[in-house]
Amino acid sequence: MIGLLNLKEKFLFYFLMLVLFGSAASWGVFAYFSHTQSVPKYGDAYTEGIIGQPQHINPVISQTNNTDEDIAQVVFNGLFKYNRQGELENDLAGDYDISEDKLTYTVHLKEEVLWHDGEIFSADDVLFTINLIQNPAYKSPLRSNWQGITASLQDKNTLILKIANPYAGSLNNLTFGILPKHLWENISPDKFPLTDLNLQPIGTGPYKFSAAQKDTQGNILSYKLVANPNYFGGKPYISKITFNFYSDEDMIMDALNKKEIMGINSISAQLISGIKNQQSTLVHKFNIPRYFAVFFNQTKSVALATDEVRKALSYAIDRENIIRDILGGSGHPVYSPILPNMLGYTEDLEKYEFNPDKANQILDEAGWKRGEDGIRAKNGTALEFSLLTTDLAELSQTAELLKNQWEKIGARTNIQTYSIFDLQQNYIRPREYDALLFGQDLGADPDPYSFWHSSQKKDPGLNLSLFGDSETDKLIEAGRVEFDADKRAGIYRDFQQKLAAEAPAVFLYSPNYIYSVNRKVQGIDIQNLVFPAERFADISHWYIKTKRIWK
Repeated sequence: MIGLLNLKEKFLFYFLMLVLFGSAASWGVFAYFSHTQSVPKYGDAYTEGIIGQPQHINPVISQTNNTDEDIAQVVFNGLFKYNRQGELENDLAGDYDISEDKLTYTVHLKEEVLWHDGEIFSADDVLFTINLIQNPAYKSPLRSNWQGITASLQDKNTLILKIANPYAGSLNNLTFGILPKHLWENISPDKFPLTDLNLQPIGTGPYKFSAAQKDTQGNILSYKLVANPNYFGGKPYISKITFNFYSDEDMIMDALNKKEIMGINSISAQLISGIKNQQSTLVHKFNIPRYFAVFFNQTKSVALATDEVRKALSYAIDRENIIRDILGGSGHPVYSPILPNMLGYTEDLEKYEFNPDKANQILDEAGWKRGEDGIRAKNGTALEFSLLTTDLAELSQTAELLKNQWEKIGARTNIQTYSIFDLQQNYIRPREYDALLFGQDLGADPDPYSFWHSSQKKDPGLNLSLFGDSETDKLIEAGRVEFDADKRAGIYRDFQQKLAAEAPAVFLYSPNYIYSVNRKVQGIDIQNLVFPAERFADISHWYIKTKRIWK
């Protein structure tokens, strides 16, 4: 038949056949994708870069090192954890009961949970870890959260906690990782920070230690973990996790651009544009309960001890300018220490939004007159003070912007920057500053006790404005023992209004936590982070490989 056709007819015939087969193939592909769906598949590996070095991947003492906290998050579990929305949910705890007087917590553990070495997890491990935290010889940063609490066993899977005073945020203190008693019980306090178990940990988490690579000076270059096939939350999809360590942002950005790593634990907003592989990199921006503010020390500065000066300084600040020019838009303005999405947050307070005309009016009416140099003074006291902060680029640049804005209303600002260690040890702890530009991490519970109660004015308290009186103290104390969410929110709204009226600090902004990861890594669905390490809270559900199955 084909032989009877001329060349033109043959060409047309083959062309039509090609179209027919192509259409059939396209229909088949369409039908396949219409009737199947992509799902995660086990396998592949993820490598993340971290600035810093691991020292103690040990949840009893890891809180002072972000690198340790990151790795501990995927190796260990707590009784509770924070989910994608930043809300508390069960982890090793199966369920729990709280007594009517709010003084006794009964926690029932999940059964048949295994340690990475195959031993069975029990309530005895939890009690052992709590005893370590409470023992001052082990120097746990968590110890202050466990004063006045006694723990005991009801049976191998049930823990009883008795607290001296009701506290609405008690469950948040049960997110610490649990250590295996059978491996740690014979290690003395002096050997506790030195044992190899700190870098070769055994936990119950989704990933377990595999190997570490060091350089000739003993610095850890990479740290390898493998999926825990017996993880009680289900076997993780990604088979291997590797952490590579770097000393600064320049080195870690270079590693990302060379594709030596697939993600960075955290980068500043100013460096996002330096990512060369923009098409293959997804930059996640998470809300996190952290804010930066200028804290006024009224005991060190005569000018700052006056209400009108503090309020005028508050009105003179353009927060949107800071967020746009320094944070690259990665943050939002804040006006109180209780942030959006937190219990008790309110818009019903004096915000001191940017209004330089009002700032000048307040100072004019209060008798602060400008001199020939433009700086104001009153009764022989110049409107001048020192502003201390760290030498980190974000904060030193913010300080310069504040200086410019304040000097426009006649307030001379002398900036002093220090290393974070120097600032904390020599200025923050003894409260030796006029004004301090610094950040505070709030955690999941809105309780402002540590930051604003009058008992916390001195170190190790964190009341950096040395603020407090009987009225605000009573509100803070009432909020701690109120378990009804609506009533507690009302208490914190009253507290914020009182704080705003006194203006002991200028609240500036809450920056986003910026986490850059290769687009191949899927399943990251976080809305709100409580702590940076919590980005791994759902890591067992992350995946790289996929397969298609019939619907």
